[in-house]
Amino acid sequence: MSFPKEFLWGGAVAAHQLEGGWQDGGKGLSVADVMTVAEGDNDATKQRKITESVLPDHYYPNHEAIDFYHHYKEDIALLAKMGFKAFRTSIAWTRIFPNGDDEQPNEEGLKFYDDLFDEMLKYNMEPVVTLCHFELPLNLVKKYGGFRNRKVVDMFVKFAVTCFKRYENKVKYWITFNEINNQADVNFEFTAFTNSGVLYKEGENRYQTLYQVTHHEFLASAKAVIEGHKINPDFQIGCMLAVNPIYPETCNPMNQIAQVKELDTRLFFYGDVHCRGHYPAYILKLWEKEGIEVKMEDGDLEILDKGKVDYISFSYYQSLVTKWDETAKKPVRTKNSYVKASDWGWQIDPVGLRYTLNILSERYELPLFIVENGIGLHEPMTTEEIQDDSRIAYFAEHIAQVKKAVEDDGVALMGYLTWGPIDIVSAGTGEMEKRYGFIYVDKDNKGNGNLTRRPKKSFYWYKKVIASNGEDLAN
Repeated sequence: MSFPKEFLWGGAVAAHQLEGGWQDGGKGLSVADVMTVAEGDNDATKQRKITESVLPDHYYPNHEAIDFYHHYKEDIALLAKMGFKAFRTSIAWTRIFPNGDDEQPNEEGLKFYDDLFDEMLKYNMEPVVTLCHFELPLNLVKKYGGFRNRKVVDMFVKFAVTCFKRYENKVKYWITFNEINNQADVNFEFTAFTNSGVLYKEGENRYQTLYQVTHHEFLASAKAVIEGHKINPDFQIGCMLAVNPIYPETCNPMNQIAQVKELDTRLFFYGDVHCRGHYPAYILKLWEKEGIEVKMEDGDLEILDKGKVDYISFSYYQSLVTKWDETAKKPVRTKNSYVKASDWGWQIDPVGLRYTLNILSERYELPLFIVENGIGLHEPMTTEEIQDDSRIAYFAEHIAQVKKAVEDDGVALMGYLTWGPIDIVSAGTGEMEKRYGFIYVDKDNKGNGNLTRRPKKSFYWYKKVIASNGEDLAN
């Protein structure tokens, strides 16, 4: 058997992409609540529009999402029918502290997650909980500038400690920040807002801002780890990275350097600080060359060292290719002709997942946890069962490579969670028609539909995979 008996099979979502109930139970406004639909029809190159407040005559997909807030018992029962061992979701910060800086937590929000976790545990389903998954309270953006402001560090820690204490006996697996490295590309303003509540100002040095913000988030994560282990030494608290492995276009030595540079700044920097507890030499040299001065206080580096994570969780959807541009003196992206792409242009590379598991395992020597892997497909509603054979093939090929990483390469892997097991709102484009789920939800891009849930063919396939502990991948 490739996978241990306790292997955590399941799926993953984010609160803002499925809960809805955006004003229910005392919930405050989050950054997700002021993001409208994408401009254009199914155009993955156009991101959602950010507004400073909720505007009339605009459609905000997260406001209802798939209304998990009122359907969670039905949905958890469906996941249990597949045999889920674990289900990853996030706690919406604004359900617990509606403004982010409130003195006291919102009891109604705390009670909702009590009820949700109880429902999961009823089916022996382990909650895997992300604390900050693109759900920063909007008030913290407007009042403090998001994680630009060091004060937000302690607000996050207060939120984390409140959750740790409340769910001490219900949740074992925690994740501090979702895909913290998404914001590495400062030209992509959307991720600065969703990750950190940052709206870049005209003319500012974005890299200066990025690294200052990231330092604050590293501190917030490390402090949460330290406090969490005080509350319950059995807590497993991890970081979470968006991993797009990068291949050099050719064996040209400068293309190898391009790969190293991109991996260092877009991926390893974030893993290195979380897992090794200090800033790596390549980043310190970069700061020196670029004149970047990150403000730190006495004791910060000690906090980073003491607050190292217990495991690394990550998302994997595609691989990328880079080459060295001699004119620009920097790495540039290029297309990989050896792999196919999804409907949204994401390169489908199952072997890249095995490669990812190997490079992370060897670099950090910590347990790994795949907490997102999946494919978005166009799937119109029919009266018959949806025959999503291409999704089944995608997962079968990826799980086969995961098995090789565990069985042949010796990777220590905690579990495999698909994204997302039920159709939810796309974080990037706001679409419902970019469907990832084993369960179809009757809702379209404009918000029309009755929210009926229906299992697809892949629902029964994944049930078989879990029951066989990953041994039976046949369609």
